[in-house]
Amino acid sequence: MTVMQESPAATAADSEAEILNLYRAHLSKGRATLAELFGSHMETASEGAWLTTSDGERFLNAGGYGVFIMGARHPIVMEEVERQLRTHPTATRILLEPTVARAAEALVSVLPEGLDRVHFALSGAEAVETGLKLARAGGRKRTVSMRGGYHGKTLGALSATAKDVYQAPFRPLVPDFQHLPYGDADALEAELRAHPGEVCVILEPVQGEGGVIVPPKGYLKRVEQLVREYDGFLILDEVQSGFGRLGEWWGADIEGVVPDVLLTGKALGGGVMPVSAAVATRKAFRPFDKDPYVHTATFSGQPVLMAAVQGAIRAVKEERLVTRAMDLGSRLLPRITEVARRNIPELVVDVRGRGLLIGVELVEAGLAGELLIELFNHGVVANHSMNGSSVVRFTPPAVLDDTDVDFLVNSFDLATRDLIKGAATMPEGGN
Repeated sequence: MTVMQESPAATAADSEAEILNLYRAHLSKGRATLAELFGSHMETASEGAWLTTSDGERFLNAGGYGVFIMGARHPIVMEEVERQLRTHPTATRILLEPTVARAAEALVSVLPEGLDRVHFALSGAEAVETGLKLARAGGRKRTVSMRGGYHGKTLGALSATAKDVYQAPFRPLVPDFQHLPYGDADALEAELRAHPGEVCVILEPVQGEGGVIVPPKGYLKRVEQLVREYDGFLILDEVQSGFGRLGEWWGADIEGVVPDVLLTGKALGGGVMPVSAAVATRKAFRPFDKDPYVHTATFSGQPVLMAAVQGAIRAVKEERLVTRAMDLGSRLLPRITEVARRNIPELVVDVRGRGLLIGVELVEAGLAGELLIELFNHGVVANHSMNGSSVVRFTPPAVLDDTDVDFLVNSFDLATRDLIKGAATMPEGGN
């Protein structure tokens, strides 16, 4: 395991109590309350698969919502970013600038053939907005997304994110959005048949925030065939599932699908910079080719971000992290399943996943929250699932070594043992 260096990020003035009060005063009272559930620990340093808190405790990071496929502060990414910071971090957006061109070239080189037009952004939601706008500019004014899918919380992306608790405060949303059951190709065909030439379909190859929902075999290919048959427009949201997370470069590769637009983000910035992208076919991108100002953003393609993209792609290629993600996932999934079935058989509904996207579904959301806390108590950071609140999600990096794997499984074993003890002492009929 990598030896952590002392971080200068936190000073003596940065006490946990003071930072917690600043959260309440200036950020979010809800975030402050959430932090208190996890002991008000303050993260101040990270390297590889591990993060360190201000009091010197270390935690294996199997969370991060899919950002850290290559761990934190990967040396190749850091090298590229530091070099760019010393020379030209931010561009005018008027002149030619080489890092954005090279980053686009590098990204296209690892994508399905035919996807060769790139628009860079910062967040996954921005990439989603880009894809939705390309669909509308191409004449598809109706949009179909899937129940349980998560595409972000900006207004257009939120219209595709089919969860009432997120949508309700902001209605009316963008019109002409329809939500269908994920995995149901017949329902999709009916919608496409009713509106030929008018429909954009956006979906994830594996639903991450939905609770790690893996579709039936052949579903993605059938979706592609139906979209082509009825002259629709297909967007694959790979912001979480892409960039090696599933043990393939992209979820699209699993069934040989080529969408009109593929969305990527999270891991694209190498765990160092916030970067996303919408990558389209030439035909789909044509409205943006005609007018370079029809869809712009000040920080799209800025040099320091593009250096991170180039470093991230280099790191994945040189360290064969896609293959490592598949191998690690094939080891972790059965071990986590065995522990769950042995320790909490009455509390677990399912354990599922692909590559390094693994979900443990509990019988109720409260138990998922308790399991997250117990995992943290045993040195592991994991995530809840925003559209599948009863699912604890593991998204560890592909740089885990054997000791890290054993630590993760052992911590899960201890956490589930403590979970069942806590459940046994609960008053009957409630939390």
